[in-house]
Amino acid sequence: MMIDTWDEIRTAFQVARLGTVSGAAEVLGVHHATVIRHIDALEKRLGSKLFQRHARGYTPTEAGQELLKVAQTTEEQFSQLVSRIKGHGETVSGELVVTSINGISALLTPVFAAFQEAHPAVTIRFISDMRVFRLDYGEAHVAIRAGGAPQEPDNVVQPLVTMHMGLFASKSYIARHGHAQTVAEMASHRFVGADDSGNRAPFYRWMQAHVPPQSVVYRASDTSAVLDAIRGGIGMGFVNTRSARDDDMLVQIMPPLPEWVAPLWIVTHVDLHRSLKVQSFLAILKNHAQDWSCE
Repeated sequence: MMIDTWDEIRTAFQVARLGTVSGAAEVLGVHHATVIRHIDALEKRLGSKLFQRHARGYTPTEAGQELLKVAQTTEEQFSQLVSRIKGHGETVSGELVVTSINGISALLTPVFAAFQEAHPAVTIRFISDMRVFRLDYGEAHVAIRAGGAPQEPDNVVQPLVTMHMGLFASKSYIARHGHAQTVAEMASHRFVGADDSGNRAPFYRWMQAHVPPQSVVYRASDTSAVLDAIRGGIGMGFVNTRSARDDDMLVQIMPPLPEWVAPLWIVTHVDLHRSLKVQSFLAILKNHAQDWSCE
């Protein structure tokens, strides 16, 4: 039985319940001819008469009674499902799936902790990946993305914060290789960069434009691995200025340039954006994000 027969089954259920075509048509909000057409099509599909037609209306046959039992159970289960779904939209419970770019889990963890303290019935799934997750396919409730503003038509996009990036090296690297004073001098230095050559982060685009490929001696897909490599003295690289602020192993090579800033965006699907769960999380996220930016 294909899913497209549900309208016919639902029609037969109402005819069996009410006993008349006109009554079923009124309940379903369709023309009585549609009810008759659905009954005829379903009987043809099943190869069995479902009703005895008479002057007072329609009486289910034995086959019709069997269909009535199944349809009634299905109708009740569907009504329960609708109630549960509506309930999820009005309560803060269940699962919340959040995706983000790599490297900001330290910032998001306090957000998750505060959200679960306020709403202990929520289970959080946090997926940190550079892949763009499809919110329209239900892969996540909230996505945090970097770079240009996302353009998907069915998504709600809001600015979150601008992350300021700086070019840093470890003290051990500077002791071995010196401190680059100008952009021209950087060609002779060693760099740590992203493994993805198509990375759209503005500071990595700047690196591609000003640093020879052979000078990027270490590449990693994970932001924490990039930071570890910079702190370990492998080469110079970009670090969030907030993260570097209290790291006494790192030295800033040059003042941040305007083209290094990385805007972060909150992305939600229009169908879930106004749900209580998503709105509750966004309120806490935005409150914490006020302390994220560091010039």
